[in-house]
Amino acid sequence: MASVELKSQKEIDQLRVACQMAADTLLRVGDLLRAGMTTDEIDRFVHEDTVRRGARPAPLNYHGFPKSVCTSINEVVCHGIPGPRRLADGDIVNVDVTTVAQGFHGDTSATFYIGKPSAKARHVTEVARKSLDLAIAEVREGARLGDIGAAIQGYAEGNGCSVVRAFVGHGIGRRFHEPPQVAHYGVRGAGLRLKAGMVFTIEPMINVGDYEVDVLDDGWTAVTRDGSLSAQFEHTIVVTRDGCEVLTARERPLALSEGL
Repeated sequence: MASVELKSQKEIDQLRVACQMAADTLLRVGDLLRAGMTTDEIDRFVHEDTVRRGARPAPLNYHGFPKSVCTSINEVVCHGIPGPRRLADGDIVNVDVTTVAQGFHGDTSATFYIGKPSAKARHVTEVARKSLDLAIAEVREGARLGDIGAAIQGYAEGNGCSVVRAFVGHGIGRRFHEPPQVAHYGVRGAGLRLKAGMVFTIEPMINVGDYEVDVLDDGWTAVTRDGSLSAQFEHTIVVTRDGCEVLTARERPLALSEGL
């Protein structure tokens, strides 16, 4: 495994700025979402809101990705490309925002309910939300990456869902993706030992059905192979000596998501 960079306090402070921008943009997205809205409209809002802050959206032109945000609806696991599709009552949609400010990246996502979700949609979304919370609770100096994956896998599978294995969380800093890779499944006590100053995302993708995914012909959009619903939540985390700090923590609950 490539070496994992430990961030200085100055770098962590700069990362926190980018992360808080991303968190605030995501909050504002939640305030706007409604049935009938296109995912292109979400993209336009995220782009304009990010630029207004003096930052830039990391996804735009990243390895050829054509938009400023990822929007993943229902059976789309991740990397959905915004377009003319309209949100419909009962949909769940993950919006994944990554902001670059002063050269540092902040990455966060959430799954939102559009209208009244089905029982399955609510179940997979709430399992994904709780999975991330449980994973974050494992992060502290001296813990291992396997502890994070084991917490997610144990909870998700214990609630009749599966954990996507094809995509992982990742280190983040001046680069969008850097070591370590953070698998959302695993064995407690295994894997890299965490050290204070490590910064990475945890972003479990949870499916109602099987964990297998396929990538569509656009080269980006990942969907569940069996067509089942998928949900995801993501935060950027820094390991501290006595636990961790969620750099993308939100100042208030997300509209159309938390508190339902």
